[in-house]
Amino acid sequence: MEIFQLVGIAFITAVAALILKSTKPELAFAVTVAGSVILLLFVFEIFRDSLSIFGDIAQTTGLSSVLVKTLLKMIGIGYLVEFSAGILNDFGQNSLSDKLVFCGKIVVLVLAVPILESVLQLVNQLLGLVK
Repeated sequence: MEIFQLVGIAFITAVAALILKSTKPELAFAVTVAGSVILLLFVFEIFRDSLSIFGDIAQTTGLSSVLVKTLLKMIGIGYLVEFSAGILNDFGQNSLSDKLVFCGKIVVLVLAVPILESVLQLVNQLLGLVK
C-alpha cells in the first residue's frame, strides 16, 4: 500500500533532519524540504492515476468539465497551501505561513466565482420554470 511508503518517507526524512539539526541546521532544512517534495511528487503520481474518474463523474452527471476542473484546482490549491504552510510553521515562519494561507483563500475565492455564477444561472432557470 502506498500509505506505508509515504509514512516511511516521512519518518526517514524526520530522523535525518533531527540528526543533522544539531550539527548542520542548514542541511536539516534542505533534507526536510527534499523529503516534502518527494512526498508531494509521490502523492501527485497516485492522484494522477485517478483523474479520469472525475471526468466520468462530469459526463454522468452532466456537469461542465470546466466546473469539475475548477473544483479540482480549488481542492489542490487548498491542500498545497496547507502543506506549504505546515512546512513554514515547522521552520518558525508563522507570520509568512499565515500570509500564505490568506493568499490561498483569496485564490480559491477567485476560482469560485464561475461556480457561483453557474449556480445562480441554475437557480434563475429553476425560478423561471416555477413562474
